[in-house]
Amino acid sequence: MNGVGKLKRSGVGVDLVRLLASEGDRIFTAERARELSPRVGLRDAYLWEALYHLRRTGWIVPLRRGLYALAGSVPGVTPAHEFEIAMALVTPAGISHWSALSHHGLTEQAPRRVFVLTTARSVPRIRGAKRKGDKEGYPVGDMAYQFVQVKPERFFGIEDVWVNESRIKMTDPERTLLDGLMAPQYCGDFSEVLHAFEVRAPKLDLERIIAYALKLDAATAKRLGWILERQGIDVARLEALRNVPIKGYRALDPSGPRQGPCDTRWMIQVNLPGKVRS
Repeated sequence: MNGVGKLKRSGVGVDLVRLLASEGDRIFTAERARELSPRVGLRDAYLWEALYHLRRTGWIVPLRRGLYALAGSVPGVTPAHEFEIAMALVTPAGISHWSALSHHGLTEQAPRRVFVLTTARSVPRIRGAKRKGDKEGYPVGDMAYQFVQVKPERFFGIEDVWVNESRIKMTDPERTLLDGLMAPQYCGDFSEVLHAFEVRAPKLDLERIIAYALKLDAATAKRLGWILERQGIDVARLEALRNVPIKGYRALDPSGPRQGPCDTRWMIQVNLPGKVRS
């Protein structure tokens, strides 16, 4: 009898999955599985066949070579959360953009992929993809992961949050809003970012978001100032943003057309729907 046949008849695969779960290894390496396999009667020679069978039956999900996550197919086993998986795919990592907007309650739309901020120079990608990350994201099971690579000095505004039983790194609400100003295409669209600002307004940490913007770039600072002024923030509190030097106008929506009226106070071209000249 081969390894897979023995695995099916003995139920040792389920036993291995349950042991991993009891040890808190919702995400595990092949080496960790090898370490635990003798406790469920699985011989080392059959380990890779066992992992193959567990993948085929949907009990585990491959993340990348030699790294796996528990699925929810085995009764009583808590699967790895998609954010927990993101933390294992790349280091350092912070859940960001649309995923963070959703977690913080700043959007009513549910993203169909997980957005991950990272300083890693190399990120998981689909084999054969021409560009890192790939437009469709990196697939794991039924979810895709979109990696947004930034320079180390831009990896800040990260906090610890609890998601189920896992502690996850995630951009805080103020940093998430600024990410929306820089890359609205990763937050649904610019109208969704403006909506998020409205939702956060009563609890917005003004000093924090201004300090963050000053650490990013001039265009982000000007977009933030334009939005905050229209939310009724005293202009005196926005002087640090207005004093940021900038050459030329910047589009309010960086993903939109370069058309529309210009605001000389903030050096912003207001290219919102209804404001754009045909």
